[in-house]
Amino acid sequence: MEKRYTKTEYFKIVLVLGALCTISPFSIDMYLPGFPEMAETLNTPISNIQLSLTAYLAGIAIGQLFYGPLLDRFGRKKPLYGGLALYILASIGCALSQSVENLILMRFIQAIGGCAGMVSAQAIVRDIFPVKKTAQAMSLLVLVIAVSPMIAPALGGFVTAAYDWHWVFIILAALTAIIWIATVVVLPAGALPDREVSLKPKQVWNSYLKVLENRQFLVYMLVGGIAGAAPFAYIASSADVFMNLYGLSEHQFGWIFGILAFAMIGSTQLNHILLRKFSSQQIINFSLHYQVTVGLLLVIGVYFDWFNVFTLIALMFVFLTAHGLNGPNTTALSMAPFSRNAGSASAMLGSMRMAIGGIVTAVVSLFHASSAFPMVIGMAICALGGFVVLKMDQLTPGTISKQREHTALST
Repeated sequence: MEKRYTKTEYFKIVLVLGALCTISPFSIDMYLPGFPEMAETLNTPISNIQLSLTAYLAGIAIGQLFYGPLLDRFGRKKPLYGGLALYILASIGCALSQSVENLILMRFIQAIGGCAGMVSAQAIVRDIFPVKKTAQAMSLLVLVIAVSPMIAPALGGFVTAAYDWHWVFIILAALTAIIWIATVVVLPAGALPDREVSLKPKQVWNSYLKVLENRQFLVYMLVGGIAGAAPFAYIASSADVFMNLYGLSEHQFGWIFGILAFAMIGSTQLNHILLRKFSSQQIINFSLHYQVTVGLLLVIGVYFDWFNVFTLIALMFVFLTAHGLNGPNTTALSMAPFSRNAGSASAMLGSMRMAIGGIVTAVVSLFHASSAFPMVIGMAICALGGFVVLKMDQLTPGTISKQREHTALST
């Protein structure tokens, strides 16, 4: 029987789960204002600094696949504690880096540790909340996560300007230590350890294949993963576009980044309201339609040089609102079929999303130019890709869109 939590307990749990999920957003966003200084200090092109972001996303993608079976076998907390410890040590390693190669390596290790928070948080949500409430819980979780892009670049810009970029990673290590303590004190254990879950590579692989065989999981993982990679195209290029191309300072860049992050925060809370009248599938369908339209406007406008910095920011704001609608709903529909292997499903979901995001950042970095065009074309292609996957499923006989969305199946 599911435990009922008081409003205070619910708030604390969601807050800590959200904090765990903010580790990676902070790790991605907080050091962005320092890109130009890092490139100068490490005597390397800014495109190589962008590769440290790609390395982080690759680390998340790979690391989550390992945490999935560990979370199912040993419970949610033990693997989480180990991951947080690894993250703290790697953050100190980033701060001490004297070359871009070492920075890229430390960022990869940092991601492997930090992704434990993301995987365990999603699994615990599935463990302790009823399936029909998962999308609402995810919306509240994403609200906490979405605040980080407003705070992180501004904080990173202040730290970089007042001190230097090395201190960004020291602060990340300290914040994660605080989150670790809150995790020990506040979070419930979630699902009990399952000793029947094997850690042998072949059986782990078969477990992931079993997850991928579920059509609902596969479709919404791809829809959310491809469309959800659009912000990564923006993140990878934003420092170069706004600071080098438009000449904004570290502080101005932090504020712009925060304004665009608010697009996702507001739409996430709108999603919480919309779920009272519309299904998750309906919301996803609508948001992808308008995101593709706005993406096309961005591409045309940047190509013909119609936009100044304010017009570009306004259209990007509208575009990113769809991310706050797509994210929690595609996650909820992906996780809904799993009652037993939630850890593996969460790991696969997060891994594939970050893998797609890593590919997008790498490609955008390769097409580095003194223009916003690589950024907006990357965003538009991601939105269109998610839209195409959704439409292909809807046109296929026996489509999952005609099935009940929130039926929990034992997989």
